[in-house]
Amino acid sequence: MGVCMVVCPVCLCVALRWTGDLAPVACWRYAPASLRPTMESASLFNLLEFQRLVLNYSPPARVLDLPRNQKEHRNLPFMQELRNLFSLMVGSKRKYVDPSRAVEILKDAFKSSESQQQDVSEFTHKLLDWLEDAFQMKAEEDSVGEKPKNPMVELFYGRFLAVGVLEGKKFENTEMFGQYPLQVNGFKDLHECLEAAMVEGEIESLHSAENSARSGQEHWFTELPPVLTFELSRFEFNQALGRPEKIHNKLEFPSMLYMDRYMDRNREITRIKREEIRRLKEHLTLLQQRLERYLSYGSGPKRFPLADVLQYAMEFASSKPVCTSPVEDIDTSVPPGGTTGQQLPPPSTAEPVSLPPQESSGLASAPTAAPTAAQQQRVPVHKPFTQSRLPPDLPMHPAPRHITEEELRVLEGCLHRWRSEVENDTRDLQGSITRIHRTIELMYSDKSMMQVPYRLHAVLVHEGQANAGHYWAYIYDPHQRCWMKYNDISVTKSSWEELVRDSFGGYRNASAYCLMYINDKKPFLIEEEFDKETGQILSGMDKLPPDLKHYVKEDNEQFDKEIEEWDAMQARKAQQEKLALAAAAVSAAPSSTSTSSSSPQPMSIESSPPDNTVPQQDPEYLEQPSPTNDLKHLQEDTERAISRAAAEQEERHPEVLLNAAIKLEYARLLRFAQEDTPPEMDYRLHHVIVYFIQNEAPKKILERTLLTQFADRNLAFDERCKSIMQVARAKLDLIKPEEVNMDEYEMWHQDYRNFRETTVLMVTGLELFQKSNYVEALMYLIYSYQYNKELLLKGLYRGHNDELLGYYRRECLLKLNEQSAAMFESGEEPEVTTGLGIMNELVVPCIPLLLAHDTEKDLLAVEDMRNRWCSYLGQEMESNLQEKLTDFLPKLLDCSTEVKSFHDPPKVPSYSSLELCERFSRIMAALSRVSTEGR
Repeated sequence: MGVCMVVCPVCLCVALRWTGDLAPVACWRYAPASLRPTMESASLFNLLEFQRLVLNYSPPARVLDLPRNQKEHRNLPFMQELRNLFSLMVGSKRKYVDPSRAVEILKDAFKSSESQQQDVSEFTHKLLDWLEDAFQMKAEEDSVGEKPKNPMVELFYGRFLAVGVLEGKKFENTEMFGQYPLQVNGFKDLHECLEAAMVEGEIESLHSAENSARSGQEHWFTELPPVLTFELSRFEFNQALGRPEKIHNKLEFPSMLYMDRYMDRNREITRIKREEIRRLKEHLTLLQQRLERYLSYGSGPKRFPLADVLQYAMEFASSKPVCTSPVEDIDTSVPPGGTTGQQLPPPSTAEPVSLPPQESSGLASAPTAAPTAAQQQRVPVHKPFTQSRLPPDLPMHPAPRHITEEELRVLEGCLHRWRSEVENDTRDLQGSITRIHRTIELMYSDKSMMQVPYRLHAVLVHEGQANAGHYWAYIYDPHQRCWMKYNDISVTKSSWEELVRDSFGGYRNASAYCLMYINDKKPFLIEEEFDKETGQILSGMDKLPPDLKHYVKEDNEQFDKEIEEWDAMQARKAQQEKLALAAAAVSAAPSSTSTSSSSPQPMSIESSPPDNTVPQQDPEYLEQPSPTNDLKHLQEDTERAISRAAAEQEERHPEVLLNAAIKLEYARLLRFAQEDTPPEMDYRLHHVIVYFIQNEAPKKILERTLLTQFADRNLAFDERCKSIMQVARAKLDLIKPEEVNMDEYEMWHQDYRNFRETTVLMVTGLELFQKSNYVEALMYLIYSYQYNKELLLKGLYRGHNDELLGYYRRECLLKLNEQSAAMFESGEEPEVTTGLGIMNELVVPCIPLLLAHDTEKDLLAVEDMRNRWCSYLGQEMESNLQEKLTDFLPKLLDCSTEVKSFHDPPKVPSYSSLELCERFSRIMAALSRVSTEGR
């Protein structure tokens, strides 16, 4: 399976170490979650006591002369390579070091006929076993007649006492532990996880009669290691789906953890406190149930706070009925449909006869008169509005129909008193609940239960799902007094807030899977070593024993030679390129000199050779239209408005015609702005005024823009247009600065120009995407999305549909990722180089843009892309491909949202409004025919 792909640089126990400028000197890398190597390795190097133990380790002398068994043959070479690796991390001049030799030895431990997948705990246990065995051999040789002490065991292993009852019989067992496993599901914080892990089964029987049939056990720590590590079980197998799944639940943990309550020596007092907490929680449950009845009152599906219900009842009781206004057009003296006591014939198919106004009024003034023949013949006219009105005496809002002053006074008094009682009861319940929570929190806060402090040293984080993901670590630097984030090849300062966001769970599928605490009363774990003579802190090469000093010195000398060779090679390359350029210039000289012998033109070899190639035509989407097309189109609209105004106005004065024409043009554009159009029809592209109206631009901006349209000098088509143009220009000159803010005016027009530019980028990108030209499409889609996002910040109608642009931006990246992965899989050098080039130059720089907006679909897309490349880690491949993959993956897996390098925006071609509208309409119509499932 190849573990080198699992735990690169220091899959074993190495972490980044940084110089003063935070430049990494070594790095660990990445792995699919199915392999999940431990990032604990990152934190071990920063435990200076562990670092000293490794650097100062020397193999036992006896094994040099005796045949080695399998364990010695494996562990001793591994320890030597680990020492070499640590020494380079301490004193190397290189930016990073190569852990390949140590990895090659380590990966044999993971060869298995049953499975190729190793989880976090198995990997770490295997590593600690090797270290323990190596130090055990040395300890046995050094200790004569005494029980040997293994420093690795002393550092990482503790003991607990299992006290329990099995089928009525009590038992006690002492067990050793290294990393302590904790379940995450169902718990809110680390103490809840620990409480559940320390108590298993029915514990009541522990203090009951011997013949109890119940079984259960408690764990009590008798000895805690200086380095206390908790494995958080974030992964579990889903039997129903037949696959592993990650638990994303939030789990809090403290920066300072007091372990007193779990110690055997505090067994009795802890049991008393646990019983008290249990009793408090039972009481808390009852109080919360009572409070819920107050806050969710009612028997139906909808519940409301009882205090609000009483308030609503009080408001209803005190409401005064307000009747509707009389219905003026209903004749209450005549029943609807006819006169009193008179039955009209059924409606006729003939047209109804309209009565003159005076006859209608006469009918209203003399209701008792005998009906005329015309009235008998009249068909009743249905009046849906008036006949469906409420009765005159119906209140406009709910209110009591009949309530006496005495009833109202009694009812208001009762409701007010009841509401006050309910509010007081609610406050009392909430106060009691708060006090119980506080009591539980402070149960272990007395000094007697704060004597075993452990400070958080490292948090190992996994982002992703169970089948793949990305790993990084937070490690506390006691000297700088800050958290450092170790993320692949970068080491940066961080904060507790960032650690909490990434580690507690529930954010971007990232959460801690391993916590490392160190005993706060044992400062030697992280203290630097001092020179006994000078008292100075040992650093760099001074920390190394003689054999490792020699080893690092030789490697640094080799590195200096490599630098010299590299510089020499680059100098040769530059010289060759300069000579080649000069040769090309000289060879091109005859074609650029005059054929006349009398005045030859000398050519400098420093100048660039002329380009004699035939220029290629721009593709269709880059055709440059005539810049006068928009002016002509606008001129036609203006002249059309003037002609209509002249036809409708009797007055021929130019100013009157101008005002009328402007009103007609505005009315036309207003209809466009208010029209409900399909996606392929966007009138904002037709005219700037439509854009302004939809975005509620100030009236002064609209007026000046329209006036500018009519003041165009190209309107001098005839005398009428010319005179109107002159009036418009005169009006423009008369506008005072305080009447129209020119900065605001220019800002609105600049926004429209940005909208047009965004549209061109969008249309071009979507056209290229439809042609499967994803490489060229990407930059257009990326920039159109970014520009559009900025526009939409100012208003809903400032830009285009961001979901549509986000979908095609995302799809373009996924297509490029798929193409590049296929090229990499081919194994052919040109294909592999091209594929990785696309990823490095296009896809990877765009990933921070997807991470920055934190939308679920974008985050899933990034995860899919990473998973595709991480899947290669479990495959056998040529060493050159492995090397390229090793170099590429840290860039892909970088979780930073900082855009470090990016291409310049594409040059935007200039389209007329008509051409842009046509292109926009075509591409949007084409997209509407494509399934939008998954957008």
